[in-house]
Amino acid sequence: MYQVLRITLDDALPILAAGAAKAAEVGVKQTLCVCDDGGNVVALHRLPGARITGVEISMAKAYTAAGHERATHLFNEPPNGPALPGNEAFGISHMLPGKFATFVGGFPLVHEGQVVGGIGISGGNGAQDKAVGAAMLAGFESVVAAAR
Repeated sequence: MYQVLRITLDDALPILAAGAAKAAEVGVKQTLCVCDDGGNVVALHRLPGARITGVEISMAKAYTAAGHERATHLFNEPPNGPALPGNEAFGISHMLPGKFATFVGGFPLVHEGQVVGGIGISGGNGAQDKAVGAAMLAGFESVVAAAR
């Protein structure tokens, strides 16, 4: 038996706030999602004016990052991205239609070597989604530091 760490709404809110602040700074209307270790949405924030499609996309990115314990863009990063044509996981996104994202904007939340959740960012270009993701990860680290 082992101890399972789990992210809560109280943990997720400062992560969303960090992402929203960075999105405002870079001038992009995004949807931000935080999920737990099972890929279940803990909190979601669709910023004013963000596209409605961003809701499902951000949830899929968070789910994928938590479930596969890696940033989503790594699936398609040349030359060895596992989801690239000819590689071992090509077509993996078809296994869980609508839930599995293999493009930039999903990042796992790791605490003490254990994935406790994931974040998903949708609405910007790749660089913007990564920048907001980095801010959200920094927000997560602040939550962890405050809990010590």
